[in-house]
Amino acid sequence: MSYDDTSQTPEELEAMSLDELREEIADIDRELVELIARRTYVADTIAGVKDRRDLPTTDETQEQAVMDRAGDNAERFDVDANLVKAIFRLLIELNKVEQRESR
Repeated sequence: MSYDDTSQTPEELEAMSLDELREEIADIDRELVELIARRTYVADTIAGVKDRRDLPTTDETQEQAVMDRAGDNAERFDVDANLVKAIFRLLIELNKVEQRESR
């Protein structure tokens, strides 16, 4: 399945001006940053739980589950799975660095 935004049909997107399309990209970029911030907040909360329970920062089983889920979601939305997994590897690594620094 490819990405399908029910608010705008492909024809409506085609009819948009270049400026309108760029504005749409800007809105999506803002939403992506907001989601990254939310994910980081939750990851920081997880780090606190791990610290209180004296658990290791790295959980390879969980990391693999995240990567598998990322690949599945990429396929679901017809996006390059390798690209999506690379982004998630970066997000995971950034969270791990923050978790180590906060300990």
